[in-house]
Amino acid sequence: MTDTSLQTGREAQRTLVRAARVVDAAGTTADGWVLIVGDTIHSVGSGPEAPAADQVVDLGDAVLAPGFIDLHGHGGATEAYEDDSFDRSLAMHRAHGTTRSVLSLVANPIAALTASLAHVRSVMAVDPLVLGVHLEGPFLSPHNKGAHNESFLRSPTPADVEALLEAGAGVLQQITIAPELPGAIDTVRRFVDAGVTVGVGHTVGTYDQARAAFDAGATILTHAFNAMPGLHHRAPGPIGAAVADDRVTLELILDGVHVHPVVADTLFRAAPGRVALITDAMGAAGAADGSYRLGSLDVTVTDGVAHVAGTDTIAGSTLTQDVALRNAASLAGRTLPEAVAALTSVPAAALGLGDRLGRLAPGFTADLVALSPSLEVRRVWGAGREVR
Repeated sequence: MTDTSLQTGREAQRTLVRAARVVDAAGTTADGWVLIVGDTIHSVGSGPEAPAADQVVDLGDAVLAPGFIDLHGHGGATEAYEDDSFDRSLAMHRAHGTTRSVLSLVANPIAALTASLAHVRSVMAVDPLVLGVHLEGPFLSPHNKGAHNESFLRSPTPADVEALLEAGAGVLQQITIAPELPGAIDTVRRFVDAGVTVGVGHTVGTYDQARAAFDAGATILTHAFNAMPGLHHRAPGPIGAAVADDRVTLELILDGVHVHPVVADTLFRAAPGRVALITDAMGAAGAADGSYRLGSLDVTVTDGVAHVAGTDTIAGSTLTQDVALRNAASLAGRTLPEAVAALTSVPAAALGLGDRLGRLAPGFTADLVALSPSLEVRRVWGAGREVR
């Protein structure tokens, strides 16, 4: 038996979870087990011997992985994170393995964004699995706006930035900024100084402009390849700047629509350990095709692909993270530990939470996903409590 333990003196429910395979970024362990004490992983090991527990959960032939972390999603189950209620969306994504969510908001007037931040704060007060908000706008390029209302896009001003920081205290986790906008680099520095993770995206910026943003503290490339210049051999653009910079995590929507599988494989090879799989999911994720709204825009979903109504502009996705995991293995050729890492330890580290989320190791929060051998979700635990 192998056993890595964390000593703890507190009395709490002790649950031993067994599985045929335990997988995280460190690799795969056969005949593995994880001991949960309260909301924390106490010890992990393998073999028939294990610590005493109040409850034993034997998952049989399952694969046990850390809970998935979604850095970038807009909703699901017919709901958006701008709505008055989005309980069904969170429940749906959790049923597909996402135990921690950053709630993405599309571009809106500053007053509307501050109201949404206040609402998410009230949700976070009762739901610790919500990590905070990602503002995907309003500081985006109107020339690469994607599914954002151009009327709400603007260059940053100190007044707008301070209003968002004040409204987002304790809530604002991440923001996407186009680095070529006037005042953008100073804005990157201000958000980073305030503890907000900054992404580069929805941009027509150059390699040098993206590199300036990364040097100012930006550490994410928002949905790599989408809503930005492509990788050209004489103009590497934001993608080239991000791949060349080991400080940067590259988001990837691996639904087979946003990015070709060969390009996804190339990105994984070019930036090992730095690709974070996201959903960018909108209201039709976990729901039927039809007509939806994304912010103030009408969206039509056909065969699971969302477009701004009457255009060929992709409007988010209908992806869930378990599908992204299977696609990483089947379409992008990743090993299971690599694929799992892209949904767990990589996004955790991108948010500065890599010391407590995204691994199956002593001291980490007990977020777990039990998967079938074909990687279908069977059971889910968030902070030690079963949520599916």
